[in-house]
Amino acid sequence: MADKMVTVTLVKSLIGRLPAHKACAAGIGLRRTNQTVSVIDTPENRGMINKISYMLKIED
Repeated sequence: MADKMVTVTLVKSLIGRLPAHKACAAGIGLRRTNQTVSVIDTPENRGMINKISYMLKIED
């Protein structure tokens, strides 16, 4: 059984963001602008993605 993946790209800088928002980006695995990562679609990852959705481009 293959887990569903979500591809997210950081499109806005982390500079000047709230510490909790920076922590969400780090938890997803994003370090720099325009970096793209694929994460497993779990409720925990979805929560982090939703919290910083204004900085991300999301592809299911």
